[in-house]
Amino acid sequence: MASNLTAGRASVTTPTGKVISIAILAMGGEGGGVLADWLVDVAENAGYYAQTTSVPGVAQRTGATIYYVEMFPESEAQRAGKEPVLGLMPVPGEVDVVVASELMEAGRAIQRGLVSPDRTLLIASEHRVYSMSERTAVADERVDTEKLLEAANAAAKRFVRGDFARIAEEKGSVISASLFGALAATGALPFERRQFEEAVRRGGVGVESSLAAFAAGYASVSEPRAGQNKTNTDQTSVAIGPRLRELATRIRRDFPTVSHIVLLAAVQRAADYQDEAYAAKYLDLLERVRDADAQFGDGNFALITETGRYLALWMTYEDAVRVADLKIRRTRFERVRQEVKAGPNQLIEINEFLHPSLDEITDILPARFSRFLLNTKPLRRLIERFTGKGRVIKTSSLTGFLLLYGLAGMRRWRRGSLRFEGEYKAIHRWLQMIPSLAAENYALALEVAECPRLIKGYGETHANGMRNFNVIMGAVSRVRGRQDAAAIIRKLREVALADESGKKLDRALQEISP
Repeated sequence: MASNLTAGRASVTTPTGKVISIAILAMGGEGGGVLADWLVDVAENAGYYAQTTSVPGVAQRTGATIYYVEMFPESEAQRAGKEPVLGLMPVPGEVDVVVASELMEAGRAIQRGLVSPDRTLLIASEHRVYSMSERTAVADERVDTEKLLEAANAAAKRFVRGDFARIAEEKGSVISASLFGALAATGALPFERRQFEEAVRRGGVGVESSLAAFAAGYASVSEPRAGQNKTNTDQTSVAIGPRLRELATRIRRDFPTVSHIVLLAAVQRAADYQDEAYAAKYLDLLERVRDADAQFGDGNFALITETGRYLALWMTYEDAVRVADLKIRRTRFERVRQEVKAGPNQLIEINEFLHPSLDEITDILPARFSRFLLNTKPLRRLIERFTGKGRVIKTSSLTGFLLLYGLAGMRRWRRGSLRFEGEYKAIHRWLQMIPSLAAENYALALEVAECPRLIKGYGETHANGMRNFNVIMGAVSRVRGRQDAAAIIRKLREVALADESGKKLDRALQEISP
């Protein structure tokens, strides 16, 4: 990710005789306490009184720990003839430096009033660790990164940002080290670089990797590379491998340019999920929508783009086969090793807790056998006896890996499964509706194209989403022909996304005037 880092010395200064206050917001495992201890060490060895305190959050993603550091020059205390009394907690409007280990934590600091436009230097890593509310929402409830950055720029006297998590990872260290380097480079504290580095050495743990991350963090602020003044999120191409080259050529030849980035990513996803023939089928299904968009649209081709987006997600629905496939991939094992910071000679164990319901099991079995199984009570009870409590599978062991490997291999029979049969019928009904709606009301067709946003996950989550989707599809026939039809369907979809249970959707349906 590109960074927007400001070079040069900080405009934040500390007048003689004034306490320097620093607030650090970090999550568990990111070394916020270590960063605070380094600062105290630097200050004490430079002739300052210093102390650190911490206020723990409720949990890792409901509130980060706030580490608070205050320091005061001993020379000033001697001149005054008394020792300073240092504070235990940051006071809104009275903080010189705020260091946030993640962009949302910077937002929390601003919300708490710890960042002041006339005083505070804000240093934040621009990567995101999504909160539980963002992860569990039915709709896309991620906080807008650009709004967080705008708020940080407006709230702070100076805002320094960069992907300090990536910098630390590349050096085999933790984010506290790269943030420490960034802080040293700003010149906000009255210490030299060597004094910061000496504090790391005196710490005695992970010295070499910490110093490497420190140096990289320091360089990212003091020597920003060209092109770091803006984040480039405009991706105009998607890399396609040789197996999908013909499909990529077909997309560029037969579909509007504005839809290419979505469709290229979609065929990659479909091929990874099933096979190349499945990816080709994906494009076949979109042809009628493409033609309707060209005939009845305004030239922006929003209909084919949005239909293509949600068709790709629907066709690659999550089932036990997909979950098993993702859990045994080499990239996942590598990611786990990186996350736990395991060394090359260290062994790791990965335990997976699986608790499949009867429906999740029958979803991946042949359709005829699944229907027989669901209609046979003795067999149902027998399966539920073995799946009721769930089980733990160690994927880092040969036995556990082979078990999930065999399950993942069932994707070759997925097209004959009960779940596939049901999903495919629903997909065809949805796709058949869109071209005919476009001929009558293009805006309504576009709203219907976005309704599969409701369908995701598996088990109860999938059942609730499908139920809400079918209810809204039924409402389309009620409002078809009305001028406000598109607005009604949009409102129903938003209500359903806000309440997975469907109760609010039922009330909203009753409010539709005849």
